[in-house]
Amino acid sequence: MAQRSEITVDESAARACMAALRRALPPDTLLTDPDTLRTYECDALSAYRRLPLAVALPHDREQVRTILRITREHGVPVVPRGAGTGLSGGALPHPRGVLLSLARLNRILAIDPRNRTARVEPGVRNLAVSEAARPYGLHYAPDPSSQVACTIGGNIAENAGGVHCLKYGLTVHNVLRIEALTADGETLVAGGGGLDGPGYDLAAVLTGSEGLLAVVVEATVRLLPLPQCARVLLAAFERVEDAAAAVAAVIAGGIVPAGLEMMDNAAVRAAEDFVHAGYPTDAAAILLCELDGTEAEVEAGIARVRALLAEHGATEVRLARDEAERERFWKGRKAAFPAVGRLSPDYYCMDGTIPRREIGRVLTRIAELAREHGLPVVNVLHAGDGNLHPLILYDANRPGELERTERLGHRILEACIEAGGTVTGEHGVGVEKLDPMCRQFDEATLRQFHALREAFDPRRLLNPGKAVPTLARCAEHRAMHVRGGRLPFPELERF
Repeated sequence: MAQRSEITVDESAARACMAALRRALPPDTLLTDPDTLRTYECDALSAYRRLPLAVALPHDREQVRTILRITREHGVPVVPRGAGTGLSGGALPHPRGVLLSLARLNRILAIDPRNRTARVEPGVRNLAVSEAARPYGLHYAPDPSSQVACTIGGNIAENAGGVHCLKYGLTVHNVLRIEALTADGETLVAGGGGLDGPGYDLAAVLTGSEGLLAVVVEATVRLLPLPQCARVLLAAFERVEDAAAAVAAVIAGGIVPAGLEMMDNAAVRAAEDFVHAGYPTDAAAILLCELDGTEAEVEAGIARVRALLAEHGATEVRLARDEAERERFWKGRKAAFPAVGRLSPDYYCMDGTIPRREIGRVLTRIAELAREHGLPVVNVLHAGDGNLHPLILYDANRPGELERTERLGHRILEACIEAGGTVTGEHGVGVEKLDPMCRQFDEATLRQFHALREAFDPRRLLNPGKAVPTLARCAEHRAMHVRGGRLPFPELERF
């Protein structure tokens, strides 16, 4: 297969597309004022920004279909967007394209307590699903730290996880059925209402595809019973390596916690100052280990985990005294990112995944790289499944510091690859990890990725320039890597 380069858009075609959209859509559906467009210039990876040609805010799927058909007719790209909480630039606009916001498709269509499912539109907030299901004793398990704001459509695009994904799985494990529109505006249904469906597992293909294959307009998600009992242990360690070893020991012991999170000292102090969760600020690292199930299961699990933590050097193991303290422990962890934002003018949140046995070694390597680049790094981990979130602190107002931060971030992802891991766990590739993708995957594999994409969207109009690097870019990247440089992102405003 001869791989195509990314698309370009003729200015006259762009103008004709805008005129057709204005004729076909209600006046409040299309935004073109430059000041208004600034609201949509980036997602939560705010280091990279650019303005779209326009922002479309459809009210229903038929308007989404209209937008896709008009943009396809004129060869104008479309970038789908949820709540904009993504951290890899997946919703970064195309300068000659339409940013398609699904925020107004925000209805919970049905809760089916007997089948334990919910039908929702893509703009429904993650937390809103659990809030609607709670009266039936049910909840939606994936719980990203941004769950108060992030949407189900965005969660599907990035295959989002959360602090409880160790036991209950990522988005891909909790979505049963997806209705989406292709770049042509045709309806695509993947999956079914049960635990399995006929044919290829296209729902899994769409989940994590970062908007390159189709635009999600409805999803059926799995609901789970609220656990009868949930208790959380907080363990403090004098050495990060001991905390990492304890993580591996818990999993090796056959225990599957609902959540097993790790924070280093810098993250602990930041979260404690921000939330007052009751964390021990003198610890080199802490673990939060939540067990849920029946009372008997939880009590037995707590005894086993306590023993393992103590055996691996925990200086303190504290059981949350009540539900309020349990919630404070988790509030501190979920507020870690905004808490770290108080330490520095800017931070760059990385996302890589490694085998659990490598956590201690990779964290040591990250500390070495941080010293080498002269930049502080704060570490927060979904430790139970080896998902790292190093946060690099920097000041974009200092000339060259963003570039130094990018180099450090890429070195961290290289360390993840070398440890047998991958460049992303739940944040996606977006524009941020295009070059690390060139390091992780060979040309034959990348060709297969592009072939899959073209099977859904032959003209590459959906979210071009994201998730999968072109073969030409990878060739340039390898040559640049030999010279010790780094490829820039094209047409980006950098802050």
